[in-house]
Amino acid sequence: MTNPLYAVADFCLIPMGLPQPSVGPEIAEVQRVLEKSGLDGYGTNVEGPWDDVCRVIGECHQAVHALGCQRIATDVRIGTRTDKSITSGGNDGKVQRVVDILAKEKQ
Repeated sequence: MTNPLYAVADFCLIPMGLPQPSVGPEIAEVQRVLEKSGLDGYGTNVEGPWDDVCRVIGECHQAVHALGCQRIATDVRIGTRTDKSITSGGNDGKVQRVVDILAKEKQ
């Protein structure tokens, strides 16, 4: 493959076994990692080249473990496509497409 596979990943990182019920500090740390990654996305939805997306999810795990969390469970859903060339902003384009469809229906 000449171009890296572009991926959109939705992941839910769940810190487990903490002494307090709140996971706010751990989720804030995940947001810090995502902001530093340079990848596009919102919340725990991240998009970019496949290897970078997988790497940053791993970095989120490392950062939360570094806060003292000994166990993390993460669900990941990754979508890819090869029929379009998308280098960034894929999620924005998807949202806009739905907005356009709904606006057209109202006309």
